Amino acid sequence: MGDTEPQTAYILVGLVVIFATATWFSSQSRKLNHIPSLTTDLPILSLIGVFRCLFQSNDLIQQGYEKYKGAAFRIPELFRWHVLVSGKTMVDELRKANDDELNFMDAMNDLMHMDYTFGPDTHHNPYHISVIRTSLTRNLGVLYRDVRDELVTATREFIPPSDDWVPVRAFETIMKIVCRTSNRIFVGLPLCRDPEFMEMNMKFTMEVVKAGYMVGAVPEVFRSMVAKFTPMEKIKRRAEEILRPVIEERLRMIEEYGEDWPDKPVIGFSSLEVATSLTDVRQNDMVSWLIDLAPRGKETVPSVALRVLTVNFAAIHTSTMTFSNVLYHLAASPEYQVELREEVDRVVAEHGWSKEALGKMIKVDSFIKETGRFEGLGALSLTRKAVKDFTFSDGTFIPKGTIVSATSRATHFDDENYENAEMFDPWRFARMEKTDSADTAALRNQFVNARPEILTFGLGKHACPGRFFASTELKSLLANFVVAYDMKFEKEGVLPSPTWVTTSVVPNRSAIVMFRRRQV
Repeated sequence: MGDTEPQTAYILVGLVVIFATATWFSSQSRKLNHIPSLTTDLPILSLIGVFRCLFQSNDLIQQGYEKYKGAAFRIPELFRWHVLVSGKTMVDELRKANDDELNFMDAMNDLMHMDYTFGPDTHHNPYHISVIRTSLTRNLGVLYRDVRDELVTATREFIPPSDDWVPVRAFETIMKIVCRTSNRIFVGLPLCRDPEFMEMNMKFTMEVVKAGYMVGAVPEVFRSMVAKFTPMEKIKRRAEEILRPVIEERLRMIEEYGEDWPDKPVIGFSSLEVATSLTDVRQNDMVSWLIDLAPRGKETVPSVALRVLTVNFAAIHTSTMTFSNVLYHLAASPEYQVELREEVDRVVAEHGWSKEALGKMIKVDSFIKETGRFEGLGALSLTRKAVKDFTFSDGTFIPKGTIVSATSRATHFDDENYENAEMFDPWRFARMEKTDSADTAALRNQFVNARPEILTFGLGKHACPGRFFASTELKSLLANFVVAYDMKFEKEGVLPSPTWVTTSVVPNRSAIVMFRRRQV
């Protein structure tokens, strides 16, 4: 048995070398020779560059940004080259490119291997995106009381208030709170509090990323085989089992009352008057919105269940990572808590806990936005796949099949875009609102706003459709934490180090934050 493991390793290394060499000799690779590379182009030796990108991607991309600012360069991945662009002109052209030129969904499929992880249906029929963009966003005001109720209830359960300092494993605790809060809108009570349902969604969030890396680490011919060794199908089947009674009950009501029964809410309504007139016949949540657009028949239950998992992945993954970083900065610098607390107390005293109140919390918004700029979710944004040959205005030719991205993190750390960009400045965007005299200042500087110099949510028509929900949830979390708790690290002022995995960055998952009840 002991002899077979080294033999298997040698075979895998040999396959990687063979396919890396084949990739280098491919016509597509030769078509990219005009774009400068940060590593050697020679076969076999180019694997050194691949391993550098696996473990040092942030430093490598920063070097490329500084050397080729405003132009394109490329970095090696296992079986392809990844072209990166920077500068407002190229980023704007990347944003404006049509889907039949540079395609977002095809790029996501290539990078996350969605056909093997989420399933091909989510790639080819992403109707959940329309639900997020319209129904979820437009109902945030109406459903805010539910968001606030679940957030407070979950936080007290997972971080019981105490007058003594209590150590809390931050990352996993934040994930539980985010999962509960998000699912209050996604599936409603009581399912959002069901321990197995919660665990399933959190497991899916973690496993889908692992599965994507596993599938992507082998040549395409072996990917179906590798995918069978991941737990994805098992999780999806369990999601169907848990959600089937809920979905079938909603479908039964549609069959009994018709698609347009009295008091049925219109998708995307935002009127409180309409909301308060609803009967118990129709629940206003993600499940109902998805059913409205799902295929009818035997595919309805698996289709809706898969979308619930998919939406949970998007919400839990990004919000947990972002708020973990927010919490680490709060704990490392308790003086920030004092200033945020003053704002939240003042705004809530005047407007109560409401969606409107969140819009008045300028420093809360700035703190989260600066955390997104400074920490981010990775080094790249605006990722697209060329579905046909494409040429930028400066003459840079992108052959069909090439993956192209913008250098988001390097852009965020560019002193031409931000004064003292290397420094974490929590009130940076709050000051911009005060100094910008234009009427649209608030819109331009809000966390949800996408601009060429802040690529946290992407840009253009493919900017993150869930960013308005994410902003509402994150601001509510931050406001609640500072009014309910004091926070610190045992080792004061020391931020826990994140982990880079290829071009993605993950907050420290083992960091302990100390909590106690707010001392008045």
